[in-house]
Amino acid sequence: MTLTALSGKEPSYPLVVDLDGTLIATDLLIESFFSYLGRSPAGLPFLALSLFRGRAYLKDVLASRTQVDAATLPYHQSVLALIDEARAQGRPVYLATASNERFAHAISAHLGLFDGLFASNTRHNLAASNKAKVLLEVFGDKGFDYVGNHRDDLAIWRHANRCHAIGLDARSSRTLNTFSDVDIIEKPRQTIKIWRKALRVHQYAKNVLVFMPALAAHDFSIHTFVQTSIAFAAFCAAASAIYLLNDLADLGDDRQHPSKKKRPLASGALSVHAALMAIPLLALFALIACLFLPWMFSLTLAGYVALTTGYSFWLKRKMLGDVVGLALLYTARLLGGATATGIVLSEWLLAFSLFVFTSLALIKRYTELLVRLDGNLPESSSRAYRKDDLFILAAVAAACGTNAVTVFSLYISSSAVREIYTRPYVLWLLPPILLFLLARSLMVAHRRQMNDDPVIWALRDRTSLIAVGISALIVLTAI
Repeated sequence: MTLTALSGKEPSYPLVVDLDGTLIATDLLIESFFSYLGRSPAGLPFLALSLFRGRAYLKDVLASRTQVDAATLPYHQSVLALIDEARAQGRPVYLATASNERFAHAISAHLGLFDGLFASNTRHNLAASNKAKVLLEVFGDKGFDYVGNHRDDLAIWRHANRCHAIGLDARSSRTLNTFSDVDIIEKPRQTIKIWRKALRVHQYAKNVLVFMPALAAHDFSIHTFVQTSIAFAAFCAAASAIYLLNDLADLGDDRQHPSKKKRPLASGALSVHAALMAIPLLALFALIACLFLPWMFSLTLAGYVALTTGYSFWLKRKMLGDVVGLALLYTARLLGGATATGIVLSEWLLAFSLFVFTSLALIKRYTELLVRLDGNLPESSSRAYRKDDLFILAAVAAACGTNAVTVFSLYISSSAVREIYTRPYVLWLLPPILLFLLARSLMVAHRRQMNDDPVIWALRDRTSLIAVGISALIVLTAI
């Protein structure tokens, strides 16, 4: 515990403000934990050993190995307004937090609103009853107003002159309302719209790839459709769980990005605690879906989860390894559709998917670098690319796209096509369309007219949708 006093005279009833979940819409212990793991996954055993020495020691270890950018944290404006009101009345304001003193001092220095602070250090964890004891020693019973957000703060509110609560759960609110002089501050609810953004529901379009093996094999039976639909749901649930995990690991970097800072977790619209509860629930849903499918699908989904988790915590920081990893994740969806239905996946389709999705992944990285270049942003701490890599990325993306078209053209010439299609020569209309789509994606990205995901952009781009529609008609004509 640390107390820093910055003013000599203290009027009655100073305002004491909690940090995690109160002043800021996040939890610095959780943030620092995932930030550390995101950069040093092998350090998990070290953190486990640190926990044996107590939560205070673990917080100190994490705070010494991670940084918090106080300027980009999501602050609750209603609490800042309460602080401004107290200062206008000449009342001293203190920060009292269970977070480590390094983080507390950084935030206090940035805001410049506090007359002193209380925080955890290596030996003392200033949480719940420990915080209540310290505040009683300093201010006395009923000698301070307190702003908190958690049921653990009830131990402090019992001794506060006035109780301010933000985002408190219903049961704790009922208990708090039995105290005298209570002020309940409402905060924005976590709506369905916010959850849709956090779970990246719009990214579910990528999982449509699980239907490709059935379409390529011209298997339109009800059984195949049901099996593939279950596989689709399993991939969606698994992907959303990993998206949440990835966002937790990238919070600091996302808050410095012009568009990613608006994501629910980075902006504070969704609490990190809610995200942590949602991850195992999504995983459970995916596991239940696997029970209705062949065991090979379970292995495929497990491989997908392992690869995407490895991507989130390690591979995405490896130059070019990340784009190959993304291409393999797309290919895993194709394998998932095949293993869910028992359809043998064509080697041509596997080769094509590897090249085309590597090209799209490179365009994604190219777009991200353009955003940083145009916005004069610093180099990303979660990517292995520099701004001067732009031309190389564009060249490799074009090469991979060309190879994808070449593989597709060779596939049309193969005997496998003549066995499936009655008019295979009609399919020769497809390579020019594919070449047009891939080249146009790169050109649009170069002109800064694309968001950071070319697949999602293509699903919203009118020209791309028309081209895909024409391609579908060509395939139907060839059947």
